[in-house]
Amino acid sequence: MNPRSVGKIVIAFTAAAALTVAGCSSSNGSKGEAPKAEFGPDGKVILDVFAQQDQDTDLNTNLATKAMSDKFKIQFKFQTSSMDAAASKEKRQISLASGDYPDLFMLIPYVDAFSKVEVQKLGKQGVAVPLEDLIKEHAPNVQKLLDSNKIFREMSVAPDGHIYALPQAADCYHCSYPDKLWINSTWLKNLGLQQPKTTEDLRTVLRAFKTQDPNRNGKADEIPMTTDLRNSNLIGYLMGGFAYAPVGATPAVRGLLTLDGDKVTTPVDKPEWRDGLRYINSLYKEGLIDPGSFTQPGDALQAIGNNPKGVQIGSSPVLHPGIFVTLGSKDGRDKQYDAVPPLTGPTGKSYTALSEPTSTGYSFLLTNKASKEGRIAAIKLLDHMFTDAGKLETWSGPENVWWVKPAPGDVALDANTTPMYKSKPEAEVPKNVRWAAMATYNFNTAFRNAQVVPKDIYSEEGYERRLFEATKLYEGREDKAKIYPEESVWVDSSVVNELATMKTNLDSYVTQGQLAFITGSKNIDTEWDAWVKGLDGVGLKRYLELNQQAYDKHKSGK
Repeated sequence: MNPRSVGKIVIAFTAAAALTVAGCSSSNGSKGEAPKAEFGPDGKVILDVFAQQDQDTDLNTNLATKAMSDKFKIQFKFQTSSMDAAASKEKRQISLASGDYPDLFMLIPYVDAFSKVEVQKLGKQGVAVPLEDLIKEHAPNVQKLLDSNKIFREMSVAPDGHIYALPQAADCYHCSYPDKLWINSTWLKNLGLQQPKTTEDLRTVLRAFKTQDPNRNGKADEIPMTTDLRNSNLIGYLMGGFAYAPVGATPAVRGLLTLDGDKVTTPVDKPEWRDGLRYINSLYKEGLIDPGSFTQPGDALQAIGNNPKGVQIGSSPVLHPGIFVTLGSKDGRDKQYDAVPPLTGPTGKSYTALSEPTSTGYSFLLTNKASKEGRIAAIKLLDHMFTDAGKLETWSGPENVWWVKPAPGDVALDANTTPMYKSKPEAEVPKNVRWAAMATYNFNTAFRNAQVVPKDIYSEEGYERRLFEATKLYEGREDKAKIYPEESVWVDSSVVNELATMKTNLDSYVTQGQLAFITGSKNIDTEWDAWVKGLDGVGLKRYLELNQQAYDKHKSGK
């Protein structure tokens, strides 16, 4: 057995163990009794927190951490993982499987978060502490959103009436349409080409990027299209000319469910999906898609985008250009990239996916390891992050460090909104000053639109407006009739274990199979039928059946 196979088995075992062993934890909290609190020498309650951090962040010394520690009398003890999705998920699951899990999980959803079935299982086992009473007593701002936002409420309240975990509610307009392609407009101009409108137009452009020296350095060093393992929307964007590709919990793992009327179905076994994979494979075979797209981490992609010897990236299917090139680059290379609207495929189809304005994963989960005092402090902290002041103090960090108050004449992203805050240029901001994506709770439209954003969309300070304008190219191209309302649908608690196992197996099978067809290690013409048949072997039929039952119950209002 090769090492990769062993690794996959270990991860699958860890996922299953996390949902079983954790329930056997011998904690008084599992019986509804909170453990005795521990306090630091300054009287602050000690709170063990699992979170993700990047290479520039140390949450234990972070300025936002210090501010929240003082405000809520919390002594944070962080257990951290990297921003690598697979590594973060594995570390989280190992902590649960071993019983050595923290008082609180505060996760970044686009890296890793709890799924619905995980939340239900952990709640049933007593590992996840019900939050509804804590919220009613100590979190009026959270309660207000639960009362006023139907999707947030439906996603938060489990079928048994408890709230075991909360998602991030983020009205991020540009995030709602994640499947974007950013193309080098300077290269297009150098070659006398227009932005592609069809899938075959894109092939023509990528061929020219590869062979016609668009960066004008006399070397064949151009990469027509590249991305990275964590941020890639490659399948989502390129599949749009053939089939509707639902958004998944992370960019790299697509959703499995769509609707055909009121029938729950999947796109991944359909001929249209095969046609999309065949198209992507044809680009790959021509050397138009960088093989590193399926293996390299984000810092490797940034290294290519920031190569001091010259611009190498022709296009990248990611949420925004800052993922692959440093904003405010001295040579202005970050300004060269513009968004390409959804492509039209050979049969006239042209889709993009829509992500509802809340994460489909659960990021805030208190466990039975937390003391009563720790639970209250944590929920008060969360409630603070639901306020404008709290968002600025945690997401942005201290005033006059990452952000400043607006000056006379500053214009908000929405010109009809009074400006509230203004981000400083990245080069002027020290590292490790804010919680960033870990704190994006209740990021409503009003808050986002109150950010000061210059009208020059290619300036670093005007970046948010650039993304705002780019997203208009995608809005309305989604097929809302096909969207399975995953955020609102809960399965019966009696089948959560079964569903969790099937979801893990199906995600792995589909992700690996698609990669094999794209790279050619599987022949899509001769091996497709066998692969589709294999979907039932990992539980697709039963998976659809259980989700159909859950959807029918949701539709009936029961």
